[in-house]
Amino acid sequence: MNLGTKTLLAIFSTSFRTPVRFYYNNIRIMQTVTLSQTNDSMPTIGLGTWQLQAPSNVIEPTVLKALELGYRHIDTAFNYNNEEAIGAAVNEWINSGKGSRKDLFITTKLPHVGNRASDVRKFVELQLTKLNMDYIDLYLIHVPFAFVCDPEALTPVVNSDGDYLLDVTTNHCEIWKVMEECQREGLIRNLGLSNFNEDQIKKIMDKASVLPQVLQVELHASFQQQQLRKFCAVNNIVVTAYAPLGSPGAKDHFVNKYKYSPDAFPDILGLPIVQEIADKHGKTPAQVLLHFLVKQDIVAIPKSTSEHRLKENMEIYDFELSEEDMNRLKKLDKGEDGRIFNFLFWKGVEKHPEYPFKLPPQVIKE
Repeated sequence: MNLGTKTLLAIFSTSFRTPVRFYYNNIRIMQTVTLSQTNDSMPTIGLGTWQLQAPSNVIEPTVLKALELGYRHIDTAFNYNNEEAIGAAVNEWINSGKGSRKDLFITTKLPHVGNRASDVRKFVELQLTKLNMDYIDLYLIHVPFAFVCDPEALTPVVNSDGDYLLDVTTNHCEIWKVMEECQREGLIRNLGLSNFNEDQIKKIMDKASVLPQVLQVELHASFQQQQLRKFCAVNNIVVTAYAPLGSPGAKDHFVNKYKYSPDAFPDILGLPIVQEIADKHGKTPAQVLLHFLVKQDIVAIPKSTSEHRLKENMEIYDFELSEEDMNRLKKLDKGEDGRIFNFLFWKGVEKHPEYPFKLPPQVIKE
């Protein structure tokens, strides 16, 4: 965004828990949190790109439009199969003179087929090539479990019975050591985890030279992860929420491909309480739900290809939910019953020793 000669005011804080806010014409346009150890600023709203896949003539215009609207945080992953298109869009934006690489915060992730120390550097370098970038702002271990990798396709090997072939030798601490090496060499600026539980994080922290700075997990009004967030707050770990609106866009994908029940997807956008609070503030339910998260210093990465919704998802900093509003929304939490993504669509994954979630009784019996 070109502010010209307009005044840009920033309230800075060295404290991780205090957000940095930017204003333009008295309207808050961006908010960031400060990452531990590097003091890098991470925008609290980013563009999620899971399911934003081929053709590239959909991905690139979406990313370019998001950048034009003021997005500076883009979240991707090797498994999303869109790093090349995202890199092309980012470089087109930079080459057009609208901004520079240092203005952006790019997150990507080590895939489940690369969860071994010997493969970390290979994937980091491959992903940098795909993105056409010199460094990654934040690199996450995408999931704590690992699959055997098809070396040609770089996809999981699946047995004849449909079970995914597990690599049970996963050693998170050894993986983390190589990520630290990549950081020292300037390939990565910040390190984090995704879909890890508290015990798994602690084991890495016990051996790490660089402590985890970010944890990305499913988090929304129906599944607020209170205990895990308390642990992260104590340890200066920023929490990023994927599926912050309950992932309504993924519903058809999971119902059709993985035979999920439609009831597994909570319609938090349609809850009367959310609508009532939205009407009170002259906002949409999505804006209320996103504001609810960022007000608690949670980073949110909603995904959309609609210009209208992209703009809507950014316009969440010009109002304030009251304490009463916040408490009403906190009561929507269903705990573990609110979880959508348990990864059981990868058949047999629950047998991996690093499967991170508590299984429902019917799965344990099987």
